[in-house]
Amino acid sequence: MALVPSQVLRVAILLSYCSILCNYKAIEMPSHHTYGGSWKFLTFIDLVIQAVFFGICVLTDLSSLLTRGSGNQEQERQLRKLISLRDWILAVLAFPVGVFVVVVFWIIYAYDREMIYPKLLDNFIPGWLNHGMHTTVLPFILIEMRTSHHGYPSRSSGLTTICTFSLGYILWVCWVHHVTGMWAYPFLEHIGPGARIIFFGSTTIFLNFLYLLGEALNSYIWDTQRSMEEEKEKPKLE
Repeated sequence: MALVPSQVLRVAILLSYCSILCNYKAIEMPSHHTYGGSWKFLTFIDLVIQAVFFGICVLTDLSSLLTRGSGNQEQERQLRKLISLRDWILAVLAFPVGVFVVVVFWIIYAYDREMIYPKLLDNFIPGWLNHGMHTTVLPFILIEMRTSHHGYPSRSSGLTTICTFSLGYILWVCWVHHVTGMWAYPFLEHIGPGARIIFFGSTTIFLNFLYLLGEALNSYIWDTQRSMEEEKEKPKLE
């Protein structure tokens, strides 16, 4: 039996994301008042994705609790739709984008923090909030994958969706630069057009890899769990 029920964990994680978003939006930073505001940063978009995802998880848990034993076919049909939406968001957005933000942020930060998160930001964003945006996303999403099985869409559909998301964000970043003359991320100012194309292409490939990783991890966790349960059910030899 789990020490903390998964339903309680989801509520706690949702409240955590709500707190992070509220605290981040309350900070008076120049970038919040320029074209695109917080929406030009993938970190902020990811926080919204995670908050929406865990909100749907909590709503699914509540609906499941209310539907249990009711025998109402319409309610059960709506619950199945909600579960399908929850699983789809995890597969194509919450896991790949969440892991991407954590991994890419800390790799660039370790190489040269001024390229991704200038020291000046320490005057605005406290350390705990930085980790809330760029670190805890990973353990939270892994906890969710471990506590609940999620059905993945067809691979072609999933990869098409993640490519569409990646292309849409790249075009959005380029449009913000076109309007303002400034890139959302400092390191993009220091590389040439060819290097930017390579970087954008590489990020799209990496997001596709993370989608496949999430699919494999989900299968591994639950295939292993199923095998363990089957082993327990086998009659012991005398």
